[in-house]
Amino acid sequence: MASWAIYALLSAFFAALVAIFGKIGIKDVDSNLAVAIRTIIIMAFAWVIVFFQGNASDMFKISKFSMTFIVLSAFATGLSWLFYFKALQLGEVARVAPIDKLSIVLTIILAFLLLGEAPTLGKVLGGALITVGVFVLLYVK
Repeated sequence: MASWAIYALLSAFFAALVAIFGKIGIKDVDSNLAVAIRTIIIMAFAWVIVFFQGNASDMFKISKFSMTFIVLSAFATGLSWLFYFKALQLGEVARVAPIDKLSIVLTIILAFLLLGEAPTLGKVLGGALITVGVFVLLYVK
């Protein structure tokens, strides 16, 4: 298995834990406060890794172009987390998480439109199956 696929599977596993731990943790806690606390922990964790790797000084080598999109990605992440935690607070994890995974389909579409990635039968069919799967999880009892 390719190294990127292993990292992607680990990402999926830990993303699943985000939903479970988050739902348990936000009981009687404002969802925005929970996101703020979570963000501080993530920031500290990430900087510990960067310093441990010894590449913190590389931050000053990042081009303005790249930094712009890193910052935009951070804002998108923040908004995603705020909305996700609010949805978790109000709804069932088994219903919120599948809707959140529609981000996969939106990402595929945006990759075609904005990044010029080539649509293939596998990508289009996979995206369609994810969409159908989300609706099955939401509406079929």
